[in-house]
Amino acid sequence: MSSALETTLDTATDVPPGDHLRATDRAVQHILGQMQTDPEAIGFRIEVKRTGCSGWMYVVDLVHEARSDDLVFRVDDQLNIHVDPQSFEFVRGMEIDFKAEGLTRQIIFNNPNVTAACGCGESFSVD
Repeated sequence: MSSALETTLDTATDVPPGDHLRATDRAVQHILGQMQTDPEAIGFRIEVKRTGCSGWMYVVDLVHEARSDDLVFRVDDQLNIHVDPQSFEFVRGMEIDFKAEGLTRQIIFNNPNVTAACGCGESFSVD
């Protein structure tokens, strides 16, 4: 483990337990499956960017290298979720789920901070 990752793990442990990010078993298995296609991936990143009709949008990606300011949450023995401090203010306490129906596969963000979402589900707002 790199020293940058160790530092961010310590930072994430300073976050109150109720504010930690969580992931369902379905989400963990889906993300780990995605990571298996990229052997250099060390985790999963969630960022929040200003966009869309409601103001904010989730941007997700596989992590190849931890950033020095990442908050890292171990949601499973094999999976770390990385979040930058600015995005964390929007996602604290969020649960990540995964839904598969027919041909549709979708990561679901159960975010207690969201006060409204656009009709297409692409963006959200917070107070």
